[in-house]
Amino acid sequence: MLDIDRHLSLAAAHSRYLSRQFSARPELVPMLAASIDRALTRQDLETFLSVSPLDDNTLGPRLRGLRAWVYAHAMVRDLAGLAPLPEVTGAMTLLAEVAVETAQRVLTAQLATRHGLPRNAAGEVIEMVVVGMGKLGGGELNVSSDIDLIFLYPEDGETDGARPVGAFEFFTRLGRAMIAALSELTAEGFVFRVDMRLRPNGDSGPLVASYDMLEQYFIAQGREWERYAWIKARALTGVRHDELAQIARPFVFRKYLDFGAINAMRGLHAQIRQEVARREMAENIKLGPGGIREIEFIAQVFQLIRGGRDPGLQIRPTVQVLNALEARGLLPSATVDELCAAYDFLRRLEHRIQYFEDAQTHNIPSDASDRSMLAAGMGFDTFESMMVVLDRHRAQVGRHFDDVFSDPNADEHELDAVWQGPPDAEQLRDRLEALGFAQPEACTERLNAFRQGSRYRSLGDDARSRLRALMPRALELCAACPNPDETLQRVLDLIEAICRRAAYLALLQQYPAALGRVVALMSASSWASKYLTRHPLLLDELLDARLLEQMQDRNVFAAELAARMDALGDDTERQMDVMREMHHAQVFRLLNQDLAGVLTLERVSDHLSDLADIMLAETLRQCWRRLPKRHVEVPRFAVIGYGKLGGKELGYASDLDLVFIYDDDHEDAQPNYARLAQRISTWLSSQTPSGILFETDLRLRPNGDSGLLVSSLEAFQQYQRESAWVWEHQALTRARFCAGDAKVGSAFEGIRHELLTEPRDVAKLRAEVLAMRVKMREAFANKNEGFHVKHDAGGLVDVEFIVQYLVLAHAPTWPELTGNIGNIALLRLAGNIGLIPADTAHEAADAYRALRRAQHLQRLNEQKNVVDESALQEAREVVIRLWKLVFGE
Repeated sequence: MLDIDRHLSLAAAHSRYLSRQFSARPELVPMLAASIDRALTRQDLETFLSVSPLDDNTLGPRLRGLRAWVYAHAMVRDLAGLAPLPEVTGAMTLLAEVAVETAQRVLTAQLATRHGLPRNAAGEVIEMVVVGMGKLGGGELNVSSDIDLIFLYPEDGETDGARPVGAFEFFTRLGRAMIAALSELTAEGFVFRVDMRLRPNGDSGPLVASYDMLEQYFIAQGREWERYAWIKARALTGVRHDELAQIARPFVFRKYLDFGAINAMRGLHAQIRQEVARREMAENIKLGPGGIREIEFIAQVFQLIRGGRDPGLQIRPTVQVLNALEARGLLPSATVDELCAAYDFLRRLEHRIQYFEDAQTHNIPSDASDRSMLAAGMGFDTFESMMVVLDRHRAQVGRHFDDVFSDPNADEHELDAVWQGPPDAEQLRDRLEALGFAQPEACTERLNAFRQGSRYRSLGDDARSRLRALMPRALELCAACPNPDETLQRVLDLIEAICRRAAYLALLQQYPAALGRVVALMSASSWASKYLTRHPLLLDELLDARLLEQMQDRNVFAAELAARMDALGDDTERQMDVMREMHHAQVFRLLNQDLAGVLTLERVSDHLSDLADIMLAETLRQCWRRLPKRHVEVPRFAVIGYGKLGGKELGYASDLDLVFIYDDDHEDAQPNYARLAQRISTWLSSQTPSGILFETDLRLRPNGDSGLLVSSLEAFQQYQRESAWVWEHQALTRARFCAGDAKVGSAFEGIRHELLTEPRDVAKLRAEVLAMRVKMREAFANKNEGFHVKHDAGGLVDVEFIVQYLVLAHAPTWPELTGNIGNIALLRLAGNIGLIPADTAHEAADAYRALRRAQHLQRLNEQKNVVDESALQEAREVVIRLWKLVFGE
């Protein structure tokens, strides 16, 4: 049983306001005694208001009585330790919601008796939409808070009464009446102070605005701080909220990663700190150093930066935002724990300060007895011991705030003069030479060409300011690379590509570690450099080194991809972009690990192949659900990968060799699956603003370009048995089921196994394989000096032909050779079962790996597959020796 008298006495001792309320409203004591054992609900508040009918005369007193009960109830439960912070803020938010809704309903009815109701041209009633801003919008209202409101209405119209007025005038009168009902100070007190300054144009703007007026204001005049304010905006009344969200969302949340928000919010916070210092408000636990506002800023700057691309961050309550940032790896767990603990402490302290006099204050009291009472209310023996904890929380908040908002470019850089000074070619050349650039003249020309080019000269002041801070640091990093000249060229290419997109410049300016990773990547690989330049959205991946050190679990990634796609509904254009963006991000993480030497080449190929499988599966799902006349819910259809995809040897820029098969005897199966196959190919290879997913090659299907786009399982089997060339069976050794119906995929694997294990005329097989190899050598003859890693004798194709021949010749005896385990494993298996000497098999496997690695490195630096004759001589000799052993030539 609760000791109600003790809890009420404790609260009255802490709050002079409550003590006065008990004297003025004796009915409060029994009301609290009857309800203090639980949190209040909306039903409780509505029941209180419905005791008798409400009109414009009784509305004010009844709402003030409700406020006295809810406030006292929250206070008593809070001070008694019965209510956690969310219950207290939730109770005050609920009170505001019910008060606003009730006032609007009662006063609208009162106005309608004179003017009727506003209606649009179609005769539909127009309702005012009251938007709660700030802590009201976020569901976090403090116990003595103002409520920030904006009054809107969806469209213009006119009332339908005897004395008609326009919708604007009607809602203006309604708004004024609501403000009076809620905020006027009477003998019963007030309900809420109402602040309307967040409306378009503030105090100088009209009290109400139509949706069209709001949209035009956002486009023409909306300021950065208003984006911050609108993060928490929430419609409390009326209808047509979706239309309002469509207007506000693009203003608040940019489609791109908006790193420019850091500078804007840093400036806003600097203004607040100046005001705090001017007014000597260091003890203000909301606005002072390490206060509540800094926690809110930390949460909201990440929302402004990323909310446009991550709908999961378009949420309002501060603690929920912090937890979402932790879940995404954007803030460390320890940081979030400290911020959440500080937020809880500061908000509870804020309430106890306000309980004294129901005053909207955030300053620690100076009176000694109040300080002692405040400490006791927070559970401390002394004020000094409370301050130790408060100071620790504020120090932690301040440190985390500085980590996010400190200006990394505040100090001058020793190379500022190189970039910002006059473009004196000789001085610049000398300085670049001193920095270690091998061709300072060429670098000087490139830098001056950039600074004097039309793209740079057309930049706005903000972008130029960012470049002034960024370029000296980029020059320093380039100079420290083993290939400074090439790195500088690549970095300048990237800067030129992104310089008109302030958000990307802001990212590199704000995060020196990300700039360092960019330069290191540019130095390591020209292909990676161009990939990043084509897809600058990937710069975001460089912010968190942890993202570059681990690959996401394939099942988790597949589920996340499907969820993102489903959330976009039928927005095909955006879905295609999201798939490309998510694929590029995974490839980029893999690329960074590859260049850092963390992964073997086989692991790189495995990851890329798995990623392709996931993309194929999701593409199939999306394309099928868009077919207008599906004959089954789940398609009995499979995507088969050949070549590098089939052999799980995919590279960064590999095409996908695909074959489509189905097992379905419905009369609509063939045309539906043909449409599906075409859509899959189009979805994968279409160029969108985010690039393409994959180029596709469908020529390995039965009868090649002249064959049907899809084949039934039966037709595929018949073709392979009766019409396929030997080279098509060679290709089948590297084919596998990648996506679609698992039963169809299993059936394909069964057919593949049967075909590969059929007895063959080995002499005829050998002759046909050799004939095909001769054709390929003639078609891809190396006319340059050096060794062509792929096509020359002793190269990759020779190894592939050897393995394919061994599989086709010996799988009838050794069916384990049909396993799709890759060329290296197949070579070792051939050695283990005695088809070739075991030591030669291991040497050939190592040689194949060396050849692939050389090809991989050449491609990373966009060089031809030709290396110096001596570079891979040992590997090449091993392959030639194995070729002679297998084929006798």
